[in-house]
Amino acid sequence: MDYDVKKLSDEAVALLEQLISLPSVSREEQHAADCLQAYIEAQGMETCRKGNNIWCMSPSFDLQKPTLLLNSHIDTVKPVSGWLKDPFSPKLESNGKLYGLGSNDAGASVVSLLHVFFELCKVSLSYNLIFLASCEEEISGKGGLECVIPDLPPINFAIVGEPTEMHPAVAEKGLMVIDVEVHGVSGHAARDEGDNAIYKAMGDISWFRNYQFPKVSPLLGPVKMSVTMIHAGTQHNVVPDLCAFTVDVRSNECYSNTELFEIIKENISCEPRARSFRLNSSCTPLDHPLVKRAIDLGRKPFGSPTLSDQALMPFPSMKIGPGKSCRSHTADEFIYVQEIEEAIELYLQLLMGVV
Repeated sequence: MDYDVKKLSDEAVALLEQLISLPSVSREEQHAADCLQAYIEAQGMETCRKGNNIWCMSPSFDLQKPTLLLNSHIDTVKPVSGWLKDPFSPKLESNGKLYGLGSNDAGASVVSLLHVFFELCKVSLSYNLIFLASCEEEISGKGGLECVIPDLPPINFAIVGEPTEMHPAVAEKGLMVIDVEVHGVSGHAARDEGDNAIYKAMGDISWFRNYQFPKVSPLLGPVKMSVTMIHAGTQHNVVPDLCAFTVDVRSNECYSNTELFEIIKENISCEPRARSFRLNSSCTPLDHPLVKRAIDLGRKPFGSPTLSDQALMPFPSMKIGPGKSCRSHTADEFIYVQEIEEAIELYLQLLMGVV
């Protein structure tokens, strides 16, 4: 198959500049979704839409064939205060660095996967392709990928576009947020009365800090728990009768979030409350054909500590895309044009060489 990576990259970068100029903070992605839908339909492809999620299927879709999903997200976080450039005015510098909110996370993946999808739709493949640009990824919202999956044909595997320097993340840590309330009895701080809720909470906080779950993942390492917020007291001279704190739990594939929650309940004195169990860890075996193909192309599999829509996929997946994770959610976010060119080249090699 002959393809012009430079031409595809130029088209992808031009689309990315359009998307950057359309603010698309989570739950406010309508203009970006409109732009992307119009762009796809201008290529002669039919689209489907649910909320601000846009998807399309390869021609001659055949349910007798396996189906591969190409997915990335169009939403962004809110711009942080440290931006020196306008986050919504794309700026391409002479060194090939393109600035703009969402350029790295994950606009470069969106436009690279889309133009690879267009190119692969021109040839006969042994599998079906679906391109899906989803919303609400940055907030793990229920109006994003999760609401679209029931409307899609059965998926056998997914490529998730996120900034990984084009190395395959074959495992990803999950997330569970736990709220804990510790109750005491109020009293005057000058007298020996009351039951200080902060002191009662200290034992449980110490447990969260020090406990080590026995099962350690070879790719993701141990489960990590961090107490990240604490609220207590009304004024300096009142013994607090309530102490509330929040725990961020990053799971590995050795435990479901439900299993971790039960272990936590057994070990602390107060009653925890999980906000959700839905964002579990994921892991795809290294002998999966697409993972093996990536390894054959010189890519190095790894476990990712950061959360993505992989957590919501009830099928095998691999997170791989242009850019660096350390640029995400930072001021003056950027992507190199060369990284988009390399991503398109590698995606094509990866997908044309797999059976």
